[in-house]
Amino acid sequence: MKFIISLAFKNLTRYKRRTLITAGAIAVGIMMFIMIDSMLAGAEFESVRNLKWYETASVRIYNDGYWENRHQLPLDINVPDAEGITAKLEDAGYTASPRTVFSGDMILNADDFGEDGNIPVTVTAIDPQLDFDIFHFGDTLAAGRFLERGEEAALLGSWLAEDIGAKVGYWITIITRGNGGFYESMDLEVVGIVNCPNPNVNRGLVMMPFDTAGDYLAMDGAATEINIKLSDSADVEAAASDIQKLFNGSGLTALDWKYMAADYLALAEAKRGGTGIILFLIFIIAAVGISNTMLMAIFERIRELGMMRSLGMSDGKIRAAFVVEAAGIGLIGSFIGVILGILVNLFVVNIGFDVGFILRDMDIGYRIQSVMRGVWNVDTIGLAFIAGTVISTIVAFFPTGKALKMDIPACLRHQ
Repeated sequence: MKFIISLAFKNLTRYKRRTLITAGAIAVGIMMFIMIDSMLAGAEFESVRNLKWYETASVRIYNDGYWENRHQLPLDINVPDAEGITAKLEDAGYTASPRTVFSGDMILNADDFGEDGNIPVTVTAIDPQLDFDIFHFGDTLAAGRFLERGEEAALLGSWLAEDIGAKVGYWITIITRGNGGFYESMDLEVVGIVNCPNPNVNRGLVMMPFDTAGDYLAMDGAATEINIKLSDSADVEAAASDIQKLFNGSGLTALDWKYMAADYLALAEAKRGGTGIILFLIFIIAAVGISNTMLMAIFERIRELGMMRSLGMSDGKIRAAFVVEAAGIGLIGSFIGVILGILVNLFVVNIGFDVGFILRDMDIGYRIQSVMRGVWNVDTIGLAFIAGTVISTIVAFFPTGKALKMDIPACLRHQ
């Protein structure tokens, strides 16, 4: 075995250029594997975080009949006595805040916006003193100020404000139907503009005070939802079950964020499957490069093979020598690829790629606004190193076997 390893090493050093070219192809494939996996894992991690921070919270309480009608945003299927429900949750050790979500038309007047117009919007009424304990809007203010209880005011998402030309101090009118079907008109002053890392929020966010909306819509203290915050490490499914027990028989249901974001999670799973195919193709390309290299190496040394066989070296040892040589190429390429992957990943994790010009007008499913960053995944790096070496070793079997089918005289006559 020592002789076989020595022979393989000599062949690697004798054909330096070919070794380096093939190892380089493997290294580039492994580097791309590490970088792409890091970016997509980072996008998924940040998307889940932004989903909970700005859209769903950890757990949400609805009226039993609300979820199946959620797309209509009904006000009559609500959570009564939102203040009492919130207090009960706080007594049980949870941090909670009510919201009322409804649809309407935003009327833009020519005095502020230059021309009259209207757009459909979804309005979220929040309690300014409680909501920021659940959602992370506290550090997202881009202009103006935050809402206060009881005022007739609105907060807008930055992309929405940019699209309609809104500025702090402008007035908007919301036309909607109240609880009971009556039409209601609300004149609201834009007091602030928020810019958060969640593009879905920035595109369409309209916020107003919870109590002001309740008065206009005749909610009588009810809310459409109660949002609850849990720690990042909490088991949300178990927590939702525990919260549900607090309200059994009350016509309320507690849903965790995974249930509410099932569509997103399904999309993320599909993206992972597609990514796996891409990464598999990267390794296939590297494997083809190794196979071609070994094929050239073997057919350049057909006479050498014939000489070794005529001197009594068995086919098994000859095959082993070429397999070890291929493993050496794979080892070199994998090592270089992991080093390059780590160096590239340092940039991806700490700085990232600015893709805001794409995400501004396109929804790709991920909840990231501009910079796509990666995450460290030691398992992926280890897998890439092992896979590069193992695949290199395996693909050397086939061209070696083809050459060994030739008899010794044919090998010695080969030109």
